[in-house]
Amino acid sequence: MGNEKVELRRSIGLVLLTLYGLGNILGAGIYVLVGKVAGEAGYAAPVSFFIASIAAGFSAFTYAELSARYPVSAGEAVYLYKGFKLNALSGLVGLMLALAGVASAAALAHGFAGYFQEIAHVPENLLVGGLILTLGVIASWGIGESVKVASLLTVIEIAGLVIIATVGLDRLVGDGLTPALPLDNSSEGREFVLDGIFVGAFLAFYAFIGFEDMINIAEEVKNPQRNLPLATIFSLIAATVLYALISYVSVNVVDPQRLSESNAPLALVYAESTGKDALLITIISLFAVVNGALIQIIMGSRILYGMANNGWMPQFLTSINARTQTPLISTVIITLALLIFALAFPFVTLVEMTSYLILSVFTLVNWALLRIKKVDPNPEGVKTFPIIIPILGMTVSLLFIVLQVGQTILS
Repeated sequence: MGNEKVELRRSIGLVLLTLYGLGNILGAGIYVLVGKVAGEAGYAAPVSFFIASIAAGFSAFTYAELSARYPVSAGEAVYLYKGFKLNALSGLVGLMLALAGVASAAALAHGFAGYFQEIAHVPENLLVGGLILTLGVIASWGIGESVKVASLLTVIEIAGLVIIATVGLDRLVGDGLTPALPLDNSSEGREFVLDGIFVGAFLAFYAFIGFEDMINIAEEVKNPQRNLPLATIFSLIAATVLYALISYVSVNVVDPQRLSESNAPLALVYAESTGKDALLITIISLFAVVNGALIQIIMGSRILYGMANNGWMPQFLTSINARTQTPLISTVIITLALLIFALAFPFVTLVEMTSYLILSVFTLVNWALLRIKKVDPNPEGVKTFPIIIPILGMTVSLLFIVLQVGQTILS
């Protein structure tokens, strides 16, 4: 009895899983990026978000199919092994993902400190360290409890976006303002050009990263072959609708150029729409950042656990705490790594690190599905998608890497 291996508890249904995925997408997206996208695309910012959603959608459908084929933690590492049969490549991809999760959460911790200092002046390192340790405790508490906290924070994030959309639309209707057409950039004194939309889409793409993290809690999901693909698609659709609505309201309430210069663009939209202080939106933004960081800790710990289960990491990482039924050792390691990264690297470095790692993984995962489909195109009980989906997903991911490298070289 004492030697029985404790397994992860399947306690997450479709609704909680969808909210978990949506919270991760929103946590790194609209609250920060809408201003930067508006600065490039002008009134066509909603078009940029729509293009980005299509680009992310190819990889999302790839993940949806693979998660139904192989509903396990450390999904990407397993997908790569199934596609290429190379243990070293699977191990490398797993480590890349864990590192991306750590870097992303560390960047969000810096973002939390920046938002918090709008309310009270507290030393940044104290804020960052305190946040990370608190989230590590929550992630160790239990997956059901952690996802419930994350889902509650997601509901708060969505409520904030609904508030902004409501007051923004009310301002437009109440003042009799005529919304600008998406392709109208005349107020900025320049003609409409396609490159602004596509540069905006390049930026907006990163607002959709996060759906892939759902697969790393696959072993804690009820009926994963059904719920994982559905939650992946539902969360991406919901994010697309929210992004399009918020970006449309934002560029029509605040001039796109002014919006791009703000460090808290949605707080600015709220203040302009209501004439009131934007403290409420600032607080909601803090919740959004906290949610994103919590989900990254959960994701990173499950990657280590899943890799160890497959023999790609030391076996002690498979240890599950009997009381919380969570991979406690893996969670502690991810939390400590996150603390080191957050205190050692600046925000921009962490964001760039995350972007390159995630896009590289997307490229390899789409390639893996192409190879898997050639061997087993239609497995029983699995919803599959046309082969053009992983081809486009791989192409778009590679293109974004090339564009980002080119932009870095030229800047």
